[in-house]
Amino acid sequence: MLRIGMSTSCVYPLSTEHGFRFARLAGYDGVEVMVTNDETTQSSSSLLALSAKYDMPIMSIHAPVLLLTHFVWGRDPMVKLERSADLARGVGASTVVVHPPFRWQAGYAENFLQIVRETEELYGVDIAVENMFPWKVAGRSLKAYSPGWDPRTMDCDSVTLDFSHAALSGQDGLELARAFGERLRHIHLCDGSGSLDEGRVFDEHLLPGYGSQPVAEVLELLGAERWTGNVVAEVNTRKARTDQERLEMLVETLDFARLHATVPRRPRFSPSRRSLAARMPGSR
Repeated sequence: MLRIGMSTSCVYPLSTEHGFRFARLAGYDGVEVMVTNDETTQSSSSLLALSAKYDMPIMSIHAPVLLLTHFVWGRDPMVKLERSADLARGVGASTVVVHPPFRWQAGYAENFLQIVRETEELYGVDIAVENMFPWKVAGRSLKAYSPGWDPRTMDCDSVTLDFSHAALSGQDGLELARAFGERLRHIHLCDGSGSLDEGRVFDEHLLPGYGSQPVAEVLELLGAERWTGNVVAEVNTRKARTDQERLEMLVETLDFARLHATVPRRPRFSPSRRSLAARMPGSR
């Protein structure tokens, strides 16, 4: 059955434990751990302890491929991918999300698809290559990714669809979902309002329904097809002024997904217990 999880990146810059707590309070089915400089995200024992404490299964691991995580687990992208797969296996996650290589990661980029396939076979997890977007500098296109930013052209078995990235690249998420077909194994639930060609600069990760992507239609399609992959919220809540506002944004995202994918609800904490979020260590 389709499960709906929440990325720990949704609560950035709060701690990894806050991510597990918010996911539990909101009623998500599990979490995706974004591997960062926070050592908790790099340790299977620490993550399993949080998973048990909050009754939150770890559904997926996002490899440390962002520019902000450039030095996590060294600088070799192949080592980063292997350690992400090993971490996923160690915590019982079925999927590792990875971005296509940057063009300047020459050896890794040249052999990327082979490395992905071999890593999948060795660790027994799906390596789901995420759709990205073209880069522009001073109005000029820059070839940032190799073999490219669009997994439709890649010979890989598993793909992640991110709606914010689709918007920024000027693509339609529903068309992408259909083009990926059975290779679509993972969804990053979010939205975007426009493309680079329309003057957008930032990767927005809006709440679903607040942008221009056909998020509802994709969820309805997956629900009707009894899709067995995972949907993971990856929304930006940094504008929330309080933990309660952040929680409400995450609940709204989850409700959107369950409404359109017709997924049964997991019991959620009552409103009185939801106020516990305001008393989390480090809360604002």
